[in-house]
Amino acid sequence: MSWEIIMGIEVHVELSTKTKAFCSCTTQFGGDANTHCCPICTGMPGTLPVLNKKVLEYAIKSGLALNCSITQYNKFDRKNYFYPDLPKAYQISQLYLPFAQNGSIDITTKNGDKKTIRIHEIHMEEDAGKLTHIAEKGISYADYNRCGVPLLEIVSEPDFRSSDEVIAYLEKLKSTFEYLEISDCKMQEGSMRADVNLSVRKVGETEFGTRTEMKNIGSFKAIEKAIEYESKRQIEAIENGEEIIQETRRWDEALGKSISMRSKENAQDYRYFPEPDIPPIYISDEMINEIKSTLPEMAETKKEKYINHYGLSEYDANIITSNKTLAKLFEETNSYCNEPKEVANWILGQVLYLAGNKNLEYEEIKISPKVFADFVTVIAKGTVNRKTGRDIFEIVFDADETFDVNKYIADNNLAMVNDDGAAKEIVKQVIEQNPQSVEDFKAGKTRVVGFLIGQCMKALKGKGNPETLSKLVNEELSKL
Repeated sequence: MSWEIIMGIEVHVELSTKTKAFCSCTTQFGGDANTHCCPICTGMPGTLPVLNKKVLEYAIKSGLALNCSITQYNKFDRKNYFYPDLPKAYQISQLYLPFAQNGSIDITTKNGDKKTIRIHEIHMEEDAGKLTHIAEKGISYADYNRCGVPLLEIVSEPDFRSSDEVIAYLEKLKSTFEYLEISDCKMQEGSMRADVNLSVRKVGETEFGTRTEMKNIGSFKAIEKAIEYESKRQIEAIENGEEIIQETRRWDEALGKSISMRSKENAQDYRYFPEPDIPPIYISDEMINEIKSTLPEMAETKKEKYINHYGLSEYDANIITSNKTLAKLFEETNSYCNEPKEVANWILGQVLYLAGNKNLEYEEIKISPKVFADFVTVIAKGTVNRKTGRDIFEIVFDADETFDVNKYIADNNLAMVNDDGAAKEIVKQVIEQNPQSVEDFKAGKTRVVGFLIGQCMKALKGKGNPETLSKLVNEELSKL
């Protein structure tokens, strides 16, 4: 029996404003518990919230970038629920008139499949606090620093049919918000979190099954695992004659399973009503047009330029433009040396390798574009071979703008031996020292050529030109 997975995704993204949504407390991550809060964000009696204008501007940017219709007359509502990390027992959100609706985003999965995902709405709201659970003591501590941090919630339509589509969607959202500079989307810090609403049905059916919601999954890897587990759990339950219950579940990474938290609430369970302390918001045409004029060049536009103007492959262009930091590094470096393919190759090779090796986020890469460009020029000219180049690049990666690539090569005698006469002498010596390899070559074992080139490179202390050595080795062997 074939089954189909149906999913809708709710993504919470913390905005990178300096202060909270309705008060002047800092949004800075970390800090001692309960030091970034005040009577307003903790909902003390008699306090009045005031909307941070920057939150609205960032929100409108997101709506325009995700092809939404901007609701010019919108307002806030109170979402009431009691939970230890919500000190005022309600959340200021938007239910009835969210600021953006009916959007869409185009995605490409890792297998190259393309799809348009519909966005039902985006609304502004405030974040709740954070609970730290001490399992061995059986207690939990509440930290209200995050209360009132501005959030966008992006609610998709149930258009997803696989975890690959979900990951492609989340990666596209992350890239979009980074390009807009409205969120850092650091999942490890909770500034981007996803809720997965999932149901299953038999292939060919049109009715949706009963869905469950898995809350606040904090990494792409965990999301993939959660989807795989929950879809399998539901299918097995239905095939065993069990009924799926509409409920909220949490993903337990340590156990590798989803665990029931509570029955799933509907809108009426939250007793929504208009927020009495914040007046309705009117977004003028002038404000929309002004914000639209400030939107940056986005990843899709850059990708087309990288392919058509710089001659990069679609694969390479897609990886580089998927992250704003990488795209900026590519463009600034290439502006100095005009070697787009070489720059791209080193970014996709050594930059990503060293960043991963040093556990750096892309935003933490500090390589100087000018020094990087000087290095690329050296490689393009053939001053050093690529093996030596990789060793040099490890220094370039961490160097500041004062680092002189050419001086370093000269001081350490790393320049490639391009003298055909000197190289030819080394080739002759190596062939004379390896008579068995010569006999193997004569017997048709051509792989010995690579061995001999390696011996020549060793004799030249890694400074040989591989192309020149290959040519000379084959010429000498052909004379024997």
